[in-house]
Amino acid sequence: MFQIGRSTESPIDFVVTDTVPGSQSNSDTQSVQSTISRFACRIICERNPPYTARIYAAGFDSSKNIFLGEKAAKWKTSDGQMDGLTTNGVLVMHPRNGFTEDSKPGIWREISVCGNVFSLRETRSAQQRGKMVEIETNQLQDGSLIDLCGATLLWRTAEGLSHTPTVKHLEALRQEINAARPQCPVGFNTLAFPSMKRKDVVDEKQPWVYLNCGHVHGYHNWGNKEERDGKDRECPMCRSVGPYVPLWLGCEAGFYVDAGPPTHAFSPCGHVCSEKTTAYWSQIPLPHGTHTFHAACPFCAHQLAGEQGYIRLIFQGPLD
Repeated sequence: MFQIGRSTESPIDFVVTDTVPGSQSNSDTQSVQSTISRFACRIICERNPPYTARIYAAGFDSSKNIFLGEKAAKWKTSDGQMDGLTTNGVLVMHPRNGFTEDSKPGIWREISVCGNVFSLRETRSAQQRGKMVEIETNQLQDGSLIDLCGATLLWRTAEGLSHTPTVKHLEALRQEINAARPQCPVGFNTLAFPSMKRKDVVDEKQPWVYLNCGHVHGYHNWGNKEERDGKDRECPMCRSVGPYVPLWLGCEAGFYVDAGPPTHAFSPCGHVCSEKTTAYWSQIPLPHGTHTFHAACPFCAHQLAGEQGYIRLIFQGPLD
């Protein structure tokens, strides 16, 4: 049994903090008033094949009792057992067709203390539980998403991870793009993605993209549109006006649904990965706040913008 929650007490195996979009470290999240339960959920894995993993809401505290907040919904079941929900709920979504190129989003459900499956409450902390969904189980599968109201976890199986690209493969793709010597179509300087380790400092050779059209350039200062607070730029190639951001290779291999080349970028953050990976995450509604959902970049949690939430990158090769 593995327990997950905000508490740093010894019964918790994995301490989770709130995900702040765009934050680089845990220190960025400390000032946030957390909505994650101290004892959020527990996952029980069978020791023998097929190593089935099941998820349950809430966790056991130091006195070996299930810990639920005062405001948490609790009730007696028909067979005399007690069941309940955490204050803000543990939501689970299993993708259809597994975590593959053909994956499609499933339906978000809520899991109870006893592992029963319910439709969502009207709001995250409503006292009235949803309807029980008897045909579904609390069994996790490759690609299942677990939302703890403040952080969303992605469950990957060993079998599933054996089909995803490794960090070495992502590094080889980075070197392959750089070996093609993409150029800024205006400055004619060679562009290069920085190494995975230098993922938070903008490099002078870093590629930048116009998010409305996908044309990749080097950094430059012209094309500011003053009437729009200087945030939007005019692309010198096609004159379309929109945000202009640096590109970063997404370096968490577990988020990739295939091993394709990094040809697309999420908007508005500029994280780059394969086309099928951007297409998958752009259609996944992630819980946000008490009752809304929106698609987000898996690498930085920024809410996606634009018609699709991602864009195809247009690189210019060397003129020679």
